[in-house]
Amino acid sequence: MSPLEIAAVITSALGIWQTTRRSLVSWPVNLLACALYAAVFHDARLYSDMMLQGVYAVFCAYGWWYWYRGVREEGTVRVVRVAWKGWLWGGVAGTTGSLLLGYVMAHYTDAALPHIDAALTAFCLVAQWWSARKYLANWVLWILVDIVYTGVFAYKHLFLTSGLYAFFVFLAALGFRAWRKALAGQEAEFVSAEVNAGVESDPA
Repeated sequence: MSPLEIAAVITSALGIWQTTRRSLVSWPVNLLACALYAAVFHDARLYSDMMLQGVYAVFCAYGWWYWYRGVREEGTVRVVRVAWKGWLWGGVAGTTGSLLLGYVMAHYTDAALPHIDAALTAFCLVAQWWSARKYLANWVLWILVDIVYTGVFAYKHLFLTSGLYAFFVFLAALGFRAWRKALAGQEAEFVSAEVNAGVESDPA
């Protein structure tokens, strides 16, 4: 493990922790983590993951803006459920990206584990998009991909990063619990507001 990997680990853990708390600070921290891990993955010849960091950076910038707009308009980062169309398109996008990127990496680069790496890359993009859109389901997808990543990085002897992703599984579980609780609170507030509105409009 190198000083660069150590810095990437610490920054990433901090960014994910802030995301579980629905804090706007998470986005600039995650942007820094993207830059650090792009360098780490380049050295490990995990090119799909290296390129993924660049796309992550774009999504982080978008998420930062989208969350900020929500806070400005609603006072907080409000959690959203994924509709069935979101699940469908997420699955289609992840599968298509896995096949296309896996083919390119297997035939035109010396990438290690090209198909597994490509699949993880594609579904991470779906999870990151869902996170930017404040979908509760982003944590479910992160748990799944982080479990696989833990094994991949151990295989590549990036043991500190493997440990980090095992910790990410734990953080994602915490994030899912916290966001689900926030969503339940939002829905309770909505029901209460509807009841109050009905009482106020009742002519009796």
